[in-house]
Amino acid sequence: MIDLRSDTVTRPSEAMRKAMYNAEVGDDVFKEDPTVNKLEQFAADLLGKEAALYVSSGVMGNQICLNVLTNPGDEVICERDAHIFNYESGSPAALSGVQLNPIDGKYGIITVEQVESFIRPSSAYYMPKTKVIEIENTHNRAGGTIWPIENIISMKGLAKKYNLYFHLDGARIWNASVAAGISVKEYASHFDSISCCLSKGLGAPVGSIIAGSKDFIKEAYRIRKAWGGGMRQAGIIAAAGLYALQNNIDRLKDDHEKAKFLAERINANPNLEIDMKAVQTNILLFHPKNISVEEGIKKSKDKGLLLSIGKVDLIRAIAHLDVSFDDVKKAADIIDEVFN
Repeated sequence: MIDLRSDTVTRPSEAMRKAMYNAEVGDDVFKEDPTVNKLEQFAADLLGKEAALYVSSGVMGNQICLNVLTNPGDEVICERDAHIFNYESGSPAALSGVQLNPIDGKYGIITVEQVESFIRPSSAYYMPKTKVIEIENTHNRAGGTIWPIENIISMKGLAKKYNLYFHLDGARIWNASVAAGISVKEYASHFDSISCCLSKGLGAPVGSIIAGSKDFIKEAYRIRKAWGGGMRQAGIIAAAGLYALQNNIDRLKDDHEKAKFLAERINANPNLEIDMKAVQTNILLFHPKNISVEEGIKKSKDKGLLLSIGKVDLIRAIAHLDVSFDDVKKAADIIDEVFN
């Protein structure tokens, strides 16, 4: 079975498993796990931040960041297809008492002009208080699109103008960095907080990193504990994340090449529609013209290919390290067979 449902389905390589087996461990709640400490320091240095914190998932990472940056009754501005708005179980409201104010973007990108018109007047005591601008890079529901660095810099200027925090959901920031040729440190430098995933394209079995100032991470550490995220001998899984950061970033370009090959085959099929402008990293979204999304996914599965729903009328395919170029070629043949 060729699994293109997500890059979260990757499994640890033999070398990663050996790193996990050999990991030196301690009690991380006491900050005594040397492997977790090493991972957090390595990630902080990589991202150019004062400190970092290992958390169990991307959702936990984003939600801790939003919690630290806000107070109940505050508002976070984001793009309408943002992960925090669609895929995090209403957690901003449930966990932090904040509401999201989504803006329609183009390829997942919102403009300074759009955002500025959504910022609440500071004198309007009867409105929620705008506190955070959040963006997602790469953008999942837009098809793995990359935020241009000049747009990020402009948005940071807007946040500074209104004394707002700027948060990056960088679950796939590694993909953006490799594709755009911009270091993750440069991307991260423009944000007050960042959450980035270790268990997607990088291939670790679990975990994300959040990063920011020392004071920010000190409070994030407290919230992680309060939400049940304190892990004890976590070095066993942190070792996988450290291995992923040290070995699996540069190879993401291979996943982008696989995705581009598959996109071109999909684009050549008259029964499918795909926006090639959105094909920038490892995520593809395409629309079947003659059968439903559900039927297309079922027929593909029957022939040995797993796909997922991207949006209401779109099928999603994601390239990752556990599928080879040969697998992708076979996937393209199956797609042609199913949708012709």
